[in-house]
Order: sequence, then C-alpha cells, then structure tokens
Amino acid sequence: MIRGGSPGAGVPQGIGAARLDLPDFPWDSLAGAARLASAYPGGVVDLSVGTPVDPVPEVLREALASVSALPGYPATHGTPELRQAAVAALARRYGVTDVLPEAVLPTMGSKELVAWLPTLLGLGPGDAVALPELAYPTYEIGARLAGATPVRLADAQPAPPGTRLRWLNSPSNPTGDIAHVGVLAGAVRQAREIGAVVASDECYLALGWEVQPVSVLHPQVSGGDHRGLLAVHSLSKSSNLAGYRAGFVTGDPELVAALLAVRKHAGMMVARPVQQAMLAALSDDIHVAQQRDRYARRRDLLRPALDRAGLRVQQSQGGLFLWCTAGEPCWDTVIRLAKVGVLVAPGEFYGPTGARHVRLALTATDERIAAAVHRLKMLPAV
Repeated sequence: MIRGGSPGAGVPQGIGAARLDLPDFPWDSLAGAARLASAYPGGVVDLSVGTPVDPVPEVLREALASVSALPGYPATHGTPELRQAAVAALARRYGVTDVLPEAVLPTMGSKELVAWLPTLLGLGPGDAVALPELAYPTYEIGARLAGATPVRLADAQPAPPGTRLRWLNSPSNPTGDIAHVGVLAGAVRQAREIGAVVASDECYLALGWEVQPVSVLHPQVSGGDHRGLLAVHSLSKSSNLAGYRAGFVTGDPELVAALLAVRKHAGMMVARPVQQAMLAALSDDIHVAQQRDRYARRRDLLRPALDRAGLRVQQSQGGLFLWCTAGEPCWDTVIRLAKVGVLVAPGEFYGPTGARHVRLALTATDERIAAAVHRLKMLPAV
C-alpha cells in the first residue's frame, strides 16, 4: 500500500507530538497517493482537503487594505463594529436573533479555537470531551492537548458522566449529515443536566443542500437560552478567507467572557486588517450566495459521476464534502482513485467507523471538477 513516510525524524526524544500523546498528522500519510495521482496525465485533481480555490471577493480585499497602515495592537475582543456585524449576520442568515455583541469573540480561523477550547475552558486529566462518532480530527487533538479523554458519540447518544465539553457539528465534516433540530435540542438538554458545555462547529452552516441546517443558538434548539452554549463560525468557506484566518465564537456571555480573559493573557488576537475584512464579509450576503452557487454546481456534477463509478454517496445533505463508499477498505479506494489522478481523503481519518468510506471536497476549480468527472469514467472496478 502506498503511504507517506513518518514525520518527526530527528526530533529529540520527549519533544513534540510524542510527549503530548498526539498522532501523526493524518494528511502526511497521503503523500504516496498524492505522488501517484500527480503522475497521471494532466496532473492531480486534489479533492482531499477542503481548501478554497476561488478568489477572495474584491470588497473584502479592499476592506483589508483600508486599515493596513494602522500601527497599534488590535483588540482581542475585536472592534465593536465587527461584533455588531456578526450579530446582524447571525440574525439575517440563520434566524439567531438573541446574541449579544459582547458575546462575540473573533478567532484566528476556527481550527485554533477547536484545538485550544478544552484548554481555554480549563479541562484536564479526568475530564471527558465528547465528539461525533465521525469527526474532524482536531476535536480529538484538542482534548489530548488539554490532557482530557476524547469519547466518540452518535448525535442522539447521551454524553457519559464526567463529560465537560460536547462537540456538535452540523453539517458534518466529513459526512455532510445534517442533525435534526430535535436531536440537537436533546443533546443540549442532556449536556445541561450533567453540567457540560456544548460547542457547535458551524463552519458549514451556510451550505445546506437537501436539508436546512440550524444553529445551536436558534431558539428551537437552545430554548431561547444560550447558557452553556458556544457556536463556532468560520469565514473560510463562505467568504474564501481561509488564508486570512477569520472566524469567531459566540453564545453564552459568561463563557465568552472567560475565553476573552484567557486569550488576552495569551495574546490571541486577530489582526486588525483581518477584522476589517471580516466586518465587510459579515455585512455582505451577495458574495456568500455566489460562492454557495459555485459549490452547488460542482456538487451537481460530481455526485452523479461518483454514483456511476460505483461510489455510493451517503448522508451528504449539506456541507462541503461528499461521503461515499465502494464497499471496500478506504485505502483501497484511495489508491484506485489516485491511479486515475484523483486524490481523496480516507474515511479512517475521521474515526474507526469511516474505514470503508472516502471523503471528497467540492473545493476545486470548475476545470478540475470536470476533469474528475471525466476520470471517474475510467475508474477500475472493485
């Protein structure tokens, strides 16, 4: 089987991932498959990582440049205008109408918040962090960084005693599954019963295809009470700002205030020009709708091509990915696709139950998506 080499060679003993009990970075293991796919005539179609490829909207670039001459430190809490724009966008786009501006905290993208939230909340050994059965790997990494214990749960499964933090993610990465309002509300009720914080990763909330996703802060889920709730948002996908590292967390004012206090001490602040670009992005819905349309077109091309190639798309009601299986071990599918120049992510990256699935991202240009559709016609049969 083609895999990548093990990273970390030559690192002194006791330093880095080994000391922290962290696994190797998953995507490093795709190096061999990436080389195989790159050798295909016409080059690789990389659908393995959800990295935006479309241009940053001009209005956001202009906003970034407009404050690039300011020499002072940015506010950790963000500008009042940015926080108010986030409140307005949540109401306008998702029907979340009861967020307080002081309960909005900008973050350097959403991944750093995901990775450090258990630590910022003071979790440690003896505490459990519940995460989805199939999940973005950084939820588990965040638990390990804090010394807490990660526990995988189905959405409708109650968190065990000792759980201090429960992650929700709808639409899901990797599956694209959208949790029913009742399931989300049930998870919130149960977490409150055991005193756990609920953090909802809502990175893909703008991308509901067959079902409309709902925020954990929506009254149908929260009951109109944000106590114990945090919603994590990213502008990487909706506004093509992955390179800007632009995100925010909001919800329970007391929890946000506690996070703000720690982040002030740690110097965790979003660059002032990025804050201005975020303000522009949250104030303009046109570019969000345009980007959504791009992803919808690519999805409409790729999904039937996968079905015709014997890769059954499952769940995938929303989000930026297609989750599919050929009924074989995931690495076998990865290598078969690499042989026709298409690179995908093996499902085992996201949990043991993904061992016979692969994930494909919609983040490729129209030309590369068309190339993938053509190449899938030549995919060797199982």
